[in-house]
Amino acid sequence: MLRSLLGQTAEARAETFLLSHGLKRVARNWRCRFGEIDLIMQDGATLVFVEVRLRNRSDFGGAAASVTLAKQKKLLAAARQYLTTLKSLPPCRFDVVALSGDAAPEWIRNAFDDMG
Repeated sequence: MLRSLLGQTAEARAETFLLSHGLKRVARNWRCRFGEIDLIMQDGATLVFVEVRLRNRSDFGGAAASVTLAKQKKLLAAARQYLTTLKSLPPCRFDVVALSGDAAPEWIRNAFDDMG
């Protein structure tokens, strides 16, 4: 329960951060059989799939490093499923917003692509 609350708080913080940088929210916690996408945002004409990661410690590389290849593959599968709901395919990218304590969010644009 605490972990879920921390995750929701982190996602809200990341969303607020991205909104302040001009992105618009399309969906939050979008779920399908392949997994969940934390945030789907619009950045101009580009649809942005956002993974939010929170780590209180930097052991093992910190929040950004926790987006493993396995996690990337799940996000890609979920994103492909989401795209089937659209009439046309927009340009897309995958971003990571890494949060660590009270530090400013680390926004990694184009954190990975469909090549893994």
